[in-house]
Amino acid sequence: MSSSHTDCHYCLQSLRGRKYALRDENAYCVACYDSLYANPCEECKQPIECNSKDLAYKGRHWHERCFKCAKCSRSLVEKPFAAKDEVLLCTECYSDEYSSKCFHCQKTIMPGSRKMEFKGSSWHESCFVCRYCQQPLGTKPLITKDNENYCVPCFEKQFAHHCYSCKKVITSGGVTCHDQPWHKECFVCAGCKTQLYGQRFISKDEYPYCVDCFSKLYAKKCAACKKPVTALGSAKYISFEERQWHGECFNCAKCSVSLVSREFLTRQDDILCHECASAS
Repeated sequence: MSSSHTDCHYCLQSLRGRKYALRDENAYCVACYDSLYANPCEECKQPIECNSKDLAYKGRHWHERCFKCAKCSRSLVEKPFAAKDEVLLCTECYSDEYSSKCFHCQKTIMPGSRKMEFKGSSWHESCFVCRYCQQPLGTKPLITKDNENYCVPCFEKQFAHHCYSCKKVITSGGVTCHDQPWHKECFVCAGCKTQLYGQRFISKDEYPYCVDCFSKLYAKKCAACKKPVTALGSAKYISFEERQWHGECFNCAKCSVSLVSREFLTRQDDILCHECASAS
């Protein structure tokens, strides 16, 4: 620039008709100003002269022509860029080198775009959706199966077991009876409604019964004592011509000797050992 300043503040040469630069209200010829105050360019290491544009970033300086991507060499002037280990990169090169890849589409997640993270992997926000209904999951509760994410309603609809009794989803635990799932609290005797989890039970028509209820409702009666006959545990019973006996009740009607594993004869409704039958 030209002005009424007459001499260079440093070399004292006349500035009449010459370009000069001002600093702290003092005028300098171009040569003195550049040698005293010009910033060195980060790229070419040459001074950024006062008639050149000085681009600064975090205390470092570049010529306009030197302010470019360290990888592809495209100019970064008035363009978005990123810095990594003090190296300047355009957004495309930065993304290729350092940005996460979307777990779903395997494309780069560009800097500045919203990224969803789950179990150590990253997704574009638009890719982080329920596998079934395709609605965004965002920060909603989700369930993963076979590396696919589902919102809770869709997972329950597709995969969760439903209680055979109340038809509601079984979220944890449960009991299986005849390949049907039950909540523990729903697994009760069909007769008296007593909790059966961890207890002995008998199934009939896919419903469980406690031993007492099953015996009262369905068990056949002993021909001798008239009490229910069951085959639970180590209990033995004998069946003959549509009649049943407890093992301990299967005795000769006259002498009361046990007929279990012995030959016997019948006379009307009685069973008799050979000796008693012969003596009659």
